[in-house]
Order: sequence, then structure tokens, then C-alpha cells
Amino acid sequence: QIHFVESGGGLVEPGGSLTLSCTGSDKISKAWPMYWYRQAPGKQRESIAHITSGGYTDYADSVKGRFTISRDTEKNTVYLLMNSLKPEDTAAYYCNLHLDLVTDWSQGTQVTVST
Repeated sequence: QIHFVESGGGLVEPGGSLTLSCTGSDKISKAWPMYWYRQAPGKQRESIAHITSGGYTDYADSVKGRFTISRDTEKNTVYLLMNSLKPEDTAAYYCNLHLDLVTDWSQGTQVTVST
């Protein structure tokens, strides 16, 4: 059972940028589609970006055009580049497999967008 660990969160001003990283406790198969999720206080966890084995990407409307998901198989890492951050992007961010395949969640990495 693979576990994922996210890093790179922090406090940033509106309009700023952050890059999140996600590594696995074991090899992240390049055949697996990988997802970034986020959960804001009082809200449900939502999927915001995913990338397939072939490099196809898709995004939630709320982040489209601002966030970019990528993966580096050699480094066993999935990234989320976040630009033009807004206060409503404040949330805990997680990476994982498709929801149907998730077995557990890590603590995530907190992103806070505020002046």
C-alpha cells in the first residue's frame, strides 16, 4: 500500500505562487493517473487537477488557467504549480490516486493565501 507525502505549502499573498510536491513511499507507477485534491475548512474535499500516464491533464474550473499539474517519473514526484493565488485557494492540499482507489489520506500540506 503506497502512501503519499505532500510538501511545499505555506503562507503567500494574493497573486503569489507556490509549487507543491508529492512523493510516494513506494514507486509511483507511471501508469497511474495522479490527482491533486484540496479541502478548505468546512468544505468537502474536491479534486482540482489530474494527470494521466500519457500526460493528459485536466483541471477544476476554479483553478483552470492558474494551476499546472506535472509529474517526474524519475524523481517519483508529482507537482502542482499554483499561480495567481486567491484567498479562496486557502486549503489543505493532498495528492492521491483516483478517489475510487484511495485507501488513506496523508496530513496534506497547508496553503494559506492572505495579506
